[in-house]
Amino acid sequence: MSEQTTPDDITAAVLASFERSPDERLGTVMRALTAHLHAFVKDVALTEEEWRAAIGVLTATGHITSGTRQEWILWSDALGVSMLVDALANRVPASRGGPGDGAGPAGAATESTVQGPFYVPGAPHRGYGERIDEMPAGEPLWVHGTVRSLDGRALPGAELDVWQNGDNELYAVQDRKVPETHLRGRFTTREDGSYGFITVRPTPYPIPHDGPIGHMLAATGRHPWRPAHIHVIVRAPGHRPVTTHVFDRDSEHIDGDAVFAVKPSLLRELTARSADDPERPAGITGRWWSLASDFVLVPGAAAG
Repeated sequence: MSEQTTPDDITAAVLASFERSPDERLGTVMRALTAHLHAFVKDVALTEEEWRAAIGVLTATGHITSGTRQEWILWSDALGVSMLVDALANRVPASRGGPGDGAGPAGAATESTVQGPFYVPGAPHRGYGERIDEMPAGEPLWVHGTVRSLDGRALPGAELDVWQNGDNELYAVQDRKVPETHLRGRFTTREDGSYGFITVRPTPYPIPHDGPIGHMLAATGRHPWRPAHIHVIVRAPGHRPVTTHVFDRDSEHIDGDAVFAVKPSLLRELTARSADDPERPAGITGRWWSLASDFVLVPGAAAG
């Protein structure tokens, strides 16, 4: 009588099947994925019922994903995988200075964080001091600062690609009632590396939670909320681009971001300003807010 096949025999057979992969890196990744996945199944003694439920979740994820809803990225975000991949790919030099002036740590390259599922390329070019809110969406916010290289040199001609949500908690890509360019814009720094634009104060918002991700969060006692932030991709010739956020330091959920994207170096103060403040930018009326944030890029070729 032949020996019975064991669970380890199955794992070994699958691992061996990838030994002939013509792509060495792909073979390495698939063997490691198989080894860890099989180890997980054995570790938790996954039942057939649980396996069928997992297949159902994956199927539902595919069904709900669309051109404006990326549930697979939400899985990656909510499990911290997006932040882990980002951290491995975007290591930056350590700070060479002391505390900053509120616009970011002095002498430190700007840290990256997740891009998120709501970025849309091709935002409109806008001039210095122009606004990105194309219809009412919250309290006015003046965002300004400089873009510099790691050695302190100003970077004229750098691009800031900006997007955010409004006070209805939605991005333009989620909201059919607003123009697709609402709360989006690309800005070019001036000769001294400075930039400035008018937007609205961002608010906390939940990641989409009416699908598989939401069911997982509810079942495990987690919430879907993200703290208030503005997304920015900063690019400059001869430097590595950085995809990052600027967070409202005082926002609710700042210590419990659903996608684990908050980094202390990215926290900023939002300062309340009065209507008669002499520094009030043209185009703003009434009460407003200001936010200072510098960005420091690392010299080097663009990734990819």
